[in-house]
Amino acid sequence: MRAQLLLYSRTECCLCEEMKKVILRVAKKMPLVLQEIDVDSSAQLVEEYGNEVPVLFINGRKAFKYRVTQKELEKKLS
Repeated sequence: MRAQLLLYSRTECCLCEEMKKVILRVAKKMPLVLQEIDVDSSAQLVEEYGNEVPVLFINGRKAFKYRVTQKELEKKLS
Protein backbone atom coordinates (compact mmCIF):
# COMPACT_ATOMS: atom_id res chain seq x y z
CA MET A 1 0.00 0.00 0.00
CA ARG A 2 1.26 3.45 -0.89
CA ALA A 3 1.24 6.00 1.89
CA GLN A 4 -0.56 9.23 1.02
CA LEU A 5 1.51 12.26 2.06
CA LEU A 6 0.15 15.79 2.06
CA LEU A 7 2.67 18.59 2.53
CA TYR A 8 1.51 22.12 3.35
CA SER A 9 4.32 24.49 2.43
CA ARG A 10 5.08 27.83 0.80
CA THR A 11 7.52 29.09 -1.77
CA GLU A 12 10.87 30.47 -0.65
CA CYS A 13 10.69 28.54 2.63
CA CYS A 14 13.98 26.84 3.50
CA LEU A 15 12.33 24.47 6.02
CA CYS A 16 9.79 23.47 3.36
CA GLU A 17 12.57 22.73 0.87
CA GLU A 18 14.44 20.66 3.45
CA MET A 19 11.36 18.58 4.26
CA LYS A 20 10.60 18.07 0.58
CA LYS A 21 14.16 16.77 -0.02
CA VAL A 22 13.79 14.28 2.84
CA ILE A 23 10.44 13.09 1.45
CA LEU A 24 11.91 12.63 -2.03
CA ARG A 25 14.84 10.60 -0.64
CA VAL A 26 12.41 8.35 1.24
CA ALA A 27 10.23 8.05 -1.89
CA LYS A 28 13.14 6.34 -3.65
CA LYS A 29 13.03 3.57 -1.02
CA MET A 30 9.36 3.31 -0.11
CA PRO A 31 6.14 3.59 -2.13
CA LEU A 32 4.33 6.85 -1.43
CA VAL A 33 2.22 9.49 -3.10
CA LEU A 34 3.03 13.12 -2.34
CA GLN A 35 0.65 16.01 -2.78
CA GLU A 36 1.97 19.48 -2.02
CA ILE A 37 -0.22 22.48 -1.28
CA ASP A 38 1.04 26.06 -1.12
CA VAL A 39 -0.64 27.64 1.91
CA ASP A 40 -0.37 31.05 0.24
CA SER A 41 -2.85 29.88 -2.42
CA SER A 42 -5.76 30.28 -0.04
CA ALA A 43 -6.63 32.85 2.63
CA GLN A 44 -8.15 30.04 4.70
CA LEU A 45 -4.90 28.05 4.60
CA VAL A 46 -2.87 31.14 5.51
CA GLU A 47 -5.18 31.68 8.48
CA GLU A 48 -4.99 28.02 9.51
CA TYR A 49 -1.22 27.51 9.12
CA GLY A 50 0.24 31.03 9.03
CA ASN A 51 4.00 30.68 9.36
CA GLU A 52 3.74 27.19 10.86
CA VAL A 53 4.91 25.39 7.74
CA PRO A 54 5.93 22.91 6.58
CA VAL A 55 3.30 20.55 7.94
CA LEU A 56 3.24 16.94 6.77
CA PHE A 57 0.20 14.69 6.97
CA ILE A 58 0.49 10.94 6.43
CA ASN A 59 -2.72 9.15 5.43
CA GLY A 60 -4.79 12.08 6.71
CA ARG A 61 -3.08 12.42 10.10
CA LYS A 62 -0.73 15.22 11.08
CA ALA A 63 2.69 13.63 11.43
CA PHE A 64 5.38 16.32 11.38
CA LYS A 65 5.73 20.08 11.60
CA TYR A 66 8.80 22.17 10.70
CA ARG A 67 11.37 19.34 10.46
CA VAL A 68 11.67 15.62 9.81
CA THR A 69 14.66 13.36 9.38
CA GLN A 70 14.82 10.55 6.87
CA LYS A 71 14.98 8.03 9.72
CA GLU A 72 11.89 9.50 11.45
CA LEU A 73 9.87 9.50 8.24
CA GLU A 74 10.88 5.96 7.31
CA LYS A 75 9.93 4.77 10.80
CA LYS A 76 6.52 6.46 10.59
CA LEU A 77 5.87 4.92 7.17
CA SER A 78 6.90 1.38 8.10
